Amino acid sequence: MVPLSVLDLSPIVAGSNASVALRNTIDLARHAERLGYRRYWLAEHHNMPGIASAATAVVIGRVGAATSTIRIGAGGIMLPNHSPLVVAEQFGTLEALFPGRVDLGIGRAPGTDPFTTRALRREPARLRVESFDADVKELLGYLADPSPEQNVRAVPGQGSHVPVWILGSSTYGAKLAAAMGLPYAFASHFAPDDLDAAIDVYRSEFRPSTRLAEPYVMLGAGVYAADTEREAARLFTSIQQAFAALRSGAPIQLPAPVDSMTGMLEDFEEAMLARALACSFVGTGGSVARELAAFAERTRANEIIVTSQIFDHEARKRSFEILADAVR
Repeated sequence: MVPLSVLDLSPIVAGSNASVALRNTIDLARHAERLGYRRYWLAEHHNMPGIASAATAVVIGRVGAATSTIRIGAGGIMLPNHSPLVVAEQFGTLEALFPGRVDLGIGRAPGTDPFTTRALRREPARLRVESFDADVKELLGYLADPSPEQNVRAVPGQGSHVPVWILGSSTYGAKLAAAMGLPYAFASHFAPDDLDAAIDVYRSEFRPSTRLAEPYVMLGAGVYAADTEREAARLFTSIQQAFAALRSGAPIQLPAPVDSMTGMLEDFEEAMLARALACSFVGTGGSVARELAAFAERTRANEIIVTSQIFDHEARKRSFEILADAVR
C-alpha cells in the first residue's frame, strides 16, 4: 500500500464550537503520528460554520508543537487570498520552528463564497485569479536561495526551500504543477470528475526541476471505517448531510449521523452526492483497505491523503486507527 496521510478540516460539529474542534485537531494529529501516517495537513476555508481551520498557518503551528515526527502543512493555502510574501514568511517561520517537517500546498480557489472572497482581498483587482501562475513563481522565489538582485526577501523563508505542492481539481493545476516540476495533489475526495484526465496531463507534461525529479501524485480520499459495515455507513451520513447543505448554498456545522438517509434527499441531491463523494470508502477495515488499495493501483498514486468528517471524535480517531491497522 502507498503511504497514507491525513487531511483535517477541523470540523465543528453541531452544538459545539471552534475551541473543541481545534482541541480535537491536536488530539487527532498526535493519534495520526502514533499510527504512522506520513503527513498531517490542514485546509483554508472561510465563512464556513463547520470548519475551524481558517487561520491555517496558526493551526499548523499548534499541530507542529504538539507532535514531533509527522510532516505538517497546508492542503492548502488559497494563494489568491494572500500576498506571496506573507505566505512565504508564514511558512518560513513554520520551517524555522519545525525544521524538515513543513509542506505548503497551494490552490487557486478562494475557499469560500463570493462575498467573503471580496472581504478577504479588499481590492477588486485581487478578485482576479489570472495572476496565479505569476504568484506561484513569486512565492517560489521568496523560498529559494537569495540572489543579489532581490530587493525584497522573506525573513524567515528565504533559503528554506519549503516543499511547495500544487493542489487542484482540474487539468489547470495539473498543467501548472507539471510545467513547474512540482508535486501535485488532486482533490478527488470531493471533486473527482477530472481525476483521470488531470493525472494523465500531469504525468505526460511533467518537466523535472531542482525541486522534483519525477512526477509525484497524491490523491484525496474519504474514509469512514468502523467495526461493522452498518456503523460505518451511519458515520458517513454526517458528511452526506453537510455536503448536501453546502451544495445548496447553506453550509452548516457537521451534523450528527442518522441511521438512514432514506427520504432525506431529493433524487438530484442523491445523484450529486454519489458523484462528488465517489472516492469515499465506507466499511470495515478489510473492505476499506482493499478498495483504497485498488484505487491507488488504478490511478498509480504515489500517496493517498485521507479525510474523515465524522461527528464523534472518538469514532473519527477509531476510523483512522482501523485503516492504519488494516493496511499494515
